[in-house]
Amino acid sequence: MPTPQLVSVLLVEDELQFRRGLQTLLTFYNDDCYLQFQIVGEAISVDQALKLAMEQNPALILLNLGLPEFDGIKVLVGLRERGYKGKVLVLSAHRKDEWVYRAMQAGAKGYIAKDRVGSQLYDAISTVMNDEIFLAPETATSFFRMFHFYAGRSLQADRGVHLTEREHEVLHWLVQGASNEEISSYLFVTVATVKAHLTAIFNKLSVNSRSQAIIKALKLGLVMT
Repeated sequence: MPTPQLVSVLLVEDELQFRRGLQTLLTFYNDDCYLQFQIVGEAISVDQALKLAMEQNPALILLNLGLPEFDGIKVLVGLRERGYKGKVLVLSAHRKDEWVYRAMQAGAKGYIAKDRVGSQLYDAISTVMNDEIFLAPETATSFFRMFHFYAGRSLQADRGVHLTEREHEVLHWLVQGASNEEISSYLFVTVATVKAHLTAIFNKLSVNSRSQAIIKALKLGLVMT
């Protein structure tokens, strides 16, 4: 029998009951699985998560995307900025295409719906610890739907209107009804940067207002609702 591999784990989850459930699952795996887990910390906020990640340098972070105000994305961005080299596996109650895409784009190595954790967690951990990406079929569909939108459909429709990737993202959230402040939060840029992108978008679409931009973007097929 091969020597078990010890994996240090940081839990980032603000729901106590769910966090306890993760502890129970990891303990259960330790009984007869190749991967053995040692929990080196628990965090319930962005600041705690980043602090513990830098102090403990865990091999794996199990991250709840749905921390208050979707701060799980901020954790991913903060880890990337600080040069964290371990793996992050997102656990989320949110299945919308945008959240799966944003989490993976921000650096997650895998994404599991919370109601599938019991059946998928060990396989997901094994996959990401083997330097591969874990996406369950239903989650992969969401991710590639958004990938197609940003990298495929938008480029095909862009023959006459040449928007940058970031301008496509701003336009997407504009069509969703997001304010400048919300777009700023979603894309982790300043409000001033959002305004600059909107000015560029308006110029390229030859429009003068948000509503005109939305209508023209939909007519040209630059975004999907």
